[in-house]
Amino acid sequence: MLTLGWKASAEQFDPKRLLDYAVLAEELGYDSVATSDHFHPWRDTGGHAPFAFAWLGAAAAKTSRARLGTSVVTPSFRYHPAIVAQAMATIALLAPGRVFLGVGSGESMNETPLTTTDWPEPGERLRRLREAVKLIKQLWSDDYVTFEGKYFRTKEAKLFDKPPHPIPILIAAGGPQAAAFAGREGDGIIVTSGKGAELYKDTLIPALEKGAREAGRDPAKLERMIEMKVSYDHDRARAMEDTKEWAALALPAEDKAGVEDPREMERRARAAADKAHTRFIVSNDPDEHVAKIKPYLDWGFNHLLFHFPGQDQERALRLYAQEVLPRLRG
Repeated sequence: MLTLGWKASAEQFDPKRLLDYAVLAEELGYDSVATSDHFHPWRDTGGHAPFAFAWLGAAAAKTSRARLGTSVVTPSFRYHPAIVAQAMATIALLAPGRVFLGVGSGESMNETPLTTTDWPEPGERLRRLREAVKLIKQLWSDDYVTFEGKYFRTKEAKLFDKPPHPIPILIAAGGPQAAAFAGREGDGIIVTSGKGAELYKDTLIPALEKGAREAGRDPAKLERMIEMKVSYDHDRARAMEDTKEWAALALPAEDKAGVEDPREMERRARAAADKAHTRFIVSNDPDEHVAKIKPYLDWGFNHLLFHFPGQDQERALRLYAQEVLPRLRG
């Protein structure tokens, strides 16, 4: 079954405005709403960073149908995994059967301002994530959990308000190790679009499926979510201009690593403003959008989460719901 959702970019909007857009997305027929979890946004000018768990609680109360989740939260630095487990359990009880937890290994800009430690290398971050996921699952299933890990510990910890069924955990992956982990231990994977066909069809999806098979699991049952970065407007020039707000996405990874200050990230992103559109599907033709999205469906992605740039999200939500989503569903 194909799920078509909306990315609630917490870096772009204050919490009330973001909530209004989430309600609208559901009214327009989007199947899911997933919010980012930032302490610092990608830019200082006009930046926002509402608290994801509080916002999801409000979204649970204001919506009735759309699936709700994080894309993504890091449960292994500024949050203890037990707090993430408690927060998501509460949200799942407020929106029964509609909640998923998307997790990732983290970004320096969100974690080091609070942990005030050096940002670890990718291997350690993934090890911490693995341990965090293990503890979260245990807290959702068992009572009075004593956990002795390398990074996290609990002593007879019990969540008193658990959902009746485990919350699906989707694991963000930018490389084969994380993708294999998602296959072994997760209920699915989360990736972002615009990074080249080989990454998806030759690396991430095969690693996901291999990890699942090694764990004796059916890869076909795993959710495959992708944040689709799209800019659509009847005015192509406007669609191009909207992407510039997300110029940081066009920076090479080495230019973003270890940057905690939104002012510095904004300064670096200015140099990539003319390349911002390269991370998005940009067109004023709905059929062109469908044609460029289709390969992702062919590679097996079954949950498309549309991330619209620009400040006029209502316009973007309405145009896509009216002119692109029906073509995808058809």
